[in-house]
Amino acid sequence: MGKVLEKEAFGLAAKDNSGVLSPFRFARRETGEKDVRFKVLFCGICHTDLHMIRNDWGMSTYPLVPGHEIVGLVTEVGGKVTKFKTGDKVGVGCMVGSCGSCDSCTEGLENYCPKMIQTYGFKYYDDTITYGGYSDNMVCDEAFIIRIPDNLPLDAAAPLLCAGITVYSPLKYHGLDKPGMHIGVVGLGGLGHVAVKFAKAMGTKVTVISTSDSKRGEAINRLGADAFVVSRDPQQIKGAMGTMDGIINTVSATHSLLPLLGMLKHKGKLVMVGAPEKPLELSVMPLIFERKMVMGSMIGGIKETQEMVDMAGKHNITADIELISADYVNTAMERLEKADVRYRFVIDVANTLKPTP
Repeated sequence: MGKVLEKEAFGLAAKDNSGVLSPFRFARRETGEKDVRFKVLFCGICHTDLHMIRNDWGMSTYPLVPGHEIVGLVTEVGGKVTKFKTGDKVGVGCMVGSCGSCDSCTEGLENYCPKMIQTYGFKYYDDTITYGGYSDNMVCDEAFIIRIPDNLPLDAAAPLLCAGITVYSPLKYHGLDKPGMHIGVVGLGGLGHVAVKFAKAMGTKVTVISTSDSKRGEAINRLGADAFVVSRDPQQIKGAMGTMDGIINTVSATHSLLPLLGMLKHKGKLVMVGAPEKPLELSVMPLIFERKMVMGSMIGGIKETQEMVDMAGKHNITADIELISADYVNTAMERLEKADVRYRFVIDVANTLKPTP
């Protein structure tokens, strides 16, 4: 193979929209003055990765190296880096850049910046395309690097950088983090199971809302939810009417919002973090007569993401994962499409992603 250049990287990429990932060599930029370079140890697989490799949203650029739940160890820092040093445990989530001057950026909400640069498949400042964490190394501006608490296992912490902040941010922003509040979590998947853990750590009462009774035991006995409601059971829905202060809706399939609105108290908030491909029908009457609100939320800013990870460290919150080898990724994508994972695939990058001759 010869000597590997410092800027050379090896990963898995989609070369077209067939949905298949294959080995790919590419170049990472040299470590700039404000950059942190780290060895990728683990990378979570988000449902977004599946959509992007297949170009389901019509915005993919090939070759595409997915992955925005990336954790590892710092190997090099630029001359003007002040927050990190070699050997630190760090992570990168869904974004690697923003304008830094708009209202969103100045409020610490870089995730809503109109010029936000996503971790993969987007154009960087130097007009190169960003590549994600299905790769052996990563380089990123220190302003978008997250420090991972020492007590958290890196493999199970990786999904917090997307799934974790996606549910943490709306709980905090909408004031649904107060002890004694009653919070509903719709869907017990990659996002939902982490939402239960954070909401419980915040001291709230948590009810999981699901289409099937099959996850009741797991939700209550293992994840610590206080109650479980089957959304297809009219009697269970009736019993939960008007009881919840807020609901975090993680479901991406087409479904009715009316029963969820009915479970909210007066002034209750329904927060959408799942993204159905088709428009959902929304009844306005519950909003008008009971001042209920429906809103959306997307990940969180860097400061908030660090707060989330620090809270996870304090309460030992991690994702429930299935650790896989790099050569299993295409099979994992097939299983992910069928929701056949509890609850997040994570790639063991350092031990199983090996450069090909």
